[in-house]
Amino acid sequence: MNAMPVASLTGFRYRYPFGTEDALDIADLRIDEGLTVVRGGSGSGKSSLLRVFNGLVPHFHGGTVGGRAVVRGHDVITTATRVLAGEVGFVFQDPELQSVYPTVERDVAFGLENIAMAPPAMGARVGEALERTGIAHLRGRAVASLSGGERQRLALAGVLAMRPRVLVLDEPLSQLDEDGARSVVAILGALATNGTAVVVAEHRLDQLGLLDARTLTVKGGRIVDAAPLQPSRVAGMRVSPSVAHGAPSTIAWRLSGVSSGPTRTPILEGIDLEGRAGEIVALVGPNGGGKTTLLRTIAGLLAPLSGQVLREPGRVAFLPQNPMALLHRATVSAEVAWTVRGDPPSGDAAMLIAELGLAHLAARDPRDLSTGERQRAAIAAVLAGEPTIAVLDEPTRGMDDAARDALCRAVLRMRAAGTSIVIATHDKHLVAALADRTIAVGAGAARALASVAVA
Repeated sequence: MNAMPVASLTGFRYRYPFGTEDALDIADLRIDEGLTVVRGGSGSGKSSLLRVFNGLVPHFHGGTVGGRAVVRGHDVITTATRVLAGEVGFVFQDPELQSVYPTVERDVAFGLENIAMAPPAMGARVGEALERTGIAHLRGRAVASLSGGERQRLALAGVLAMRPRVLVLDEPLSQLDEDGARSVVAILGALATNGTAVVVAEHRLDQLGLLDARTLTVKGGRIVDAAPLQPSRVAGMRVSPSVAHGAPSTIAWRLSGVSSGPTRTPILEGIDLEGRAGEIVALVGPNGGGKTTLLRTIAGLLAPLSGQVLREPGRVAFLPQNPMALLHRATVSAEVAWTVRGDPPSGDAAMLIAELGLAHLAARDPRDLSTGERQRAAIAAVLAGEPTIAVLDEPTRGMDDAARDALCRAVLRMRAAGTSIVIATHDKHLVAALADRTIAVGAGAARALASVAVA
């Protein structure tokens, strides 16, 4: 072990503005070169801890702070964030919020422009980062046209172009397909092996567990466990099993000969699909393959370029990949109340809030929650009441196992009540637990898959 740690926290306490208790209470923590994986439930303090390393806690968020935090020899409390940014690369939970320029190539170059790198060297760095993250073919694309997984790779490419000595990543695998996740894990492993200190918070640990890493478990803002990361400790995510139910009945939605895409060039062509009341359809496939386009077309948010879309009368609930696009009201309970404002009074909204483990957060501003908590708040906001069709895009993004279980219970209850549910996901365990039918989306087409058990 090196005599000088890459980062250390001693007696470090932090409380957000208007917080009633400390978000972090770290007695003694040392980060060395190599890979450190931070574990913990939603709202445990993982993201707050990561933000100490680049100074966003406390300089950006404000609040009260005590103790000492040092990163690469810099005292975090007395060092400006612009100085720390030269040492620490940070990939946020919400890649939608990390892009600055409208095109992929310019966005990757943003950090290099800020340090006034010469154009020839900048071009080489940008090209290397795009190749390394597997998105070189997207270099001319508009950022707004990318899928969630492609945006996650874009955010990583922008950070890698800066060649930081410390790399911090918050849920970097949450929207990636299997190939993308393997690729990013390989990148992190290579960086850690070659001397970069890599700190990553992640719920998807099955592939990270194959690397040589140290794991830190955070609970209530404290480090409660520190040990080597073993594959046996992360295998086998538990989810609620699917339950038997009657055969789906009436057709709730149908696509006939549909071609669709966000521009005049279709991403999907000649799609013939239908979904029934009381049925769960899962859409799987690679990042950028068209799952979100298909969801938006089913929901009526994207008009088809050709073909016909039919939907039964009733409300269509749509959960986008970015939950912040939905959350605009002062509290979680207000968000849910707004959804059911025109419905007859019932206890469904309160039951859903409790079912998703949000009862203790009902009076909180959704924007102050962790990513996993915000995801559950957005799910509660769209699923409240009795939608005819529910369309969910990557609903388990940022969720721990307990939250996934709660989501499964809520979705199964809605299926039993007759809602037609369509879920786009890379979470194979969620598919195995919920899907009545699985549709593979990619290369402009959609095809049904046979059911496959997940070990």
